[in-house]
Amino acid sequence: MSSLRTLNRPVHAARDLVLLVARVGLGVIFIAHGWQKFSTNGLDKTATGFDQMGIPAPTLSAYFAAAIELVGGAALIVGMLTTVAGVLLAVNMAGAFLFVHMSNGVFVATGGWELVVALGLFSLTLAAVGAGRISLDNALTRSTDQRASLSA
Repeated sequence: MSSLRTLNRPVHAARDLVLLVARVGLGVIFIAHGWQKFSTNGLDKTATGFDQMGIPAPTLSAYFAAAIELVGGAALIVGMLTTVAGVLLAVNMAGAFLFVHMSNGVFVATGGWELVVALGLFSLTLAAVGAGRISLDNALTRSTDQRASLSA
């Protein structure tokens, strides 16, 4: 049994490294888009743009999208509350798909949905799989589990 665990260590280490790189890459993309809404364009211009695209409650939607993208992206990078961040980011991308990109076809060059679907599904995958061992989620969970086993 112990030799099986030894054989699986490189696989688990590679999986955790891939999850870290994937989380950081996705997190950076979301932070960039959230920062663009919040600071580069500004929330008022973002809300005006959302209104012109027919997005419901454009001001609330602009604040929601900017906050989720900034905070959710940062959460993915450090691997904290990954399930919550992943689901909220996927919901955000579902809204972008439904209200903006769906009718424009597949390709992003024509305003299509390929990017928002990829980002949304990737976020949902991280929500389902978790952040891996190189994450705050793991550090906090391990710490809690160790305290529970010590007091038992």
